[in-house]
Parts: sequence; structure tokens; C-alpha cells
Amino acid sequence: MPSVQYFIFDIETVADGELISALRYPDERPKPMVAIERYRAELMEKYDNDFIPYTYQVPISVAIAKVGADFAIQDLVVLDEPHFRPHIITQHFWLGWEKYGQPTWVSFNGRSFDLPLMELSAFRFGQSVPAWFNLHAKNWEQSRNRYNLNSHIDLQDLLTNFGATRFQGGLNLAANLIGKPGKIQVHGHMVQDMYHEGQIREINDYCRCDVLDTYFVFLRSRVLVGEITLEQEQDLVDHARAWIEEKARTQAAFRLYASNWGDWENPWEQGESKPSTEDTT
Repeated sequence: MPSVQYFIFDIETVADGELISALRYPDERPKPMVAIERYRAELMEKYDNDFIPYTYQVPISVAIAKVGADFAIQDLVVLDEPHFRPHIITQHFWLGWEKYGQPTWVSFNGRSFDLPLMELSAFRFGQSVPAWFNLHAKNWEQSRNRYNLNSHIDLQDLLTNFGATRFQGGLNLAANLIGKPGKIQVHGHMVQDMYHEGQIREINDYCRCDVLDTYFVFLRSRVLVGEITLEQEQDLVDHARAWIEEKARTQAAFRLYASNWGDWENPWEQGESKPSTEDTT
């Protein structure tokens, strides 16, 4: 097993129509699709957003990039391909984390959506995850502690000082700040309708692209916190681009990402030198 230090991941989910029908409309018990659309309409009218809460959802796409301690990308997989069964996805998600020695999860807003949903899925499907909950560890050492960056790095938490501010623009904005594609053809609110239309491959391609964006945002975050230099980050970006272009020969998601590739415009290459400490005091 190659050494993996980080699991950079993203998930896509769809609503459980039978659950919504039973809990939201118990007297009428409409068909699952009817219940979903009715609930979405209610949410849109009340909040101007029809995204159904995660507690009513199940995962139908999970993409994970395996990244080493040197921050180089090693592989990118989607779970339970080509079947994409929620209970198997959930099982592979947690067992894979343990099999690879409990790598650090890396996400964008995974603290408030992705991980709680995967925990709830484990609850729903009877999956035991004692290593993740590690109840007998000290509180600040438990994996689920918000400030335990050895277990989970939520890049949105990092960029908002753990929720002190709001990050308007999300992953799409963060990726575009460093020249990467961001949202290309699909946005998260489209997944429910795409699933009903049978576009499961397109959903998983979208999930793969989000993970690639997250990877590049993660690299820049390591520059920000001082774990790597800007020059090292650019070398890693070049390595990842070559890796993506190789994958693009056989996989549509990587072709899409490569065709929308953008390079970060480095202001330090415009004939200026970085200011020294004396210059800024």
C-alpha cells in the first residue's frame, strides 16, 4: 500500500423520496418523486433555495484523491463505480480511511455537510466507525474535534478563521483565485435533477473535477500556512497537470478539466521582487 497522508474528497447526494414522503407528508404519502418536488417547492418559496437538508439525503457519488506526505497527487477514485450504491459507498468511505492508516481528510465545507452526511449514512446503514469517533481519547484529540487538523482540514474553515466570516463564492471562487477551472458545466443544485435523468456518469465527473479544484486550493493553503514554498507549490501544480493530461487520454472528467485549465498569473514574475521584511516595516 503506497503511503497516503491526505484524502481530498467531495461528495454528491440526492434526496430520499420515500423518507420525505413518510416524514413530511405522512397523511398523504405521495410517491417519492412527487414528495421530493413538493418539498423543493416549499423550500424555494420559503428560503429562495430548493436544496433539501442533508438529513434527508444519501450519497450517490464520492470522489477521493490520494495525496502523499510530499503533497503530490497519487490517484483519484470514485467509490463503488459503476454501481454507486449508497450503502456500499458509505462502507468503502470509512473502511478505506482505516485501510490507508487514517489519512487526514481534506474538504471544502466538509465540516458542515460532507462529513456529517457520511456519519449519518453510517448510522443509517449500520456501519461501525470506532476509529473515527475514538471516544476514549482526550476531547481535543478526538477526530471529530473541530480544531483537530490532523484528522480533517476544512479549507473553508481555514479561510474563514473557523467560521468567523462567511466565504462568499465557495470552492468556485477559491479555485478561480488561483487560475483553476472551478464550476465548468455543473453546479451542486443541478445534481438532483441530473440523477432523475439518469446522468450518474456526469455527476461523478463533476465530483472528480471538484476534488481536483480542492486539491489545488489545498496546495495554495499549504503555501499560506508555510508548509511549502510558492516555488514548491508550482512544481506540484506542474506535476499534477501532467498527471491530469495523462488521465485525460482515457477519462472524460480529466479531459474536461484539462480543456478548461488555467494558469495562475504570478505577479512576482512581472519584473518585481518579493518585498523583504525591511521593505514592509
